[in-house]
Amino acid sequence: MQRHHISLTVNGDSHELNIDPRQTLLQVLREDLELHGTHLGCDSGDCGACTVLLDNEPVPSCLVLAADADGRAVVTVEGLVQNGEPHAVQKAIVAHGGVQCGYCTPGIVVSSVALLQENPHPNEQQVREAIAGNLCRCTGYQKIIAAVVEVGAESGF
Repeated sequence: MQRHHISLTVNGDSHELNIDPRQTLLQVLREDLELHGTHLGCDSGDCGACTVLLDNEPVPSCLVLAADADGRAVVTVEGLVQNGEPHAVQKAIVAHGGVQCGYCTPGIVVSSVALLQENPHPNEQQVREAIAGNLCRCTGYQKIIAAVVEVGAESGF
């Protein structure tokens, strides 16, 4: 199989990689770059566990071919850390008790950050819509939604 050369920026760092053209962005992030915060859930784009920002847009990385990310910027949940501290959304979700098993949390955090970048003061309905593609089997969403609304209300994100 012929390898394909790509260049991408992940969490602010430039990477030059030779990949199998069939690899997904999720596979490259986890296997080649060893960024394990982005989770493999359904592998069909339905659960949101693999959500990353691709040029500031939330996408299911299991559905994006890594070759299609060539020349683009990717932010994973690891890239949301600020000065060694968890992102405000991560802190708020934990403070509100919105984490149980935690498997879906990275995707929900990334989707929530994307919303707050676009709309710094979302209401409950807007948060619900922003995380609609992120499935959580443990929490019931209410604590997560309250946390994201609070971040927007308090931080002036």
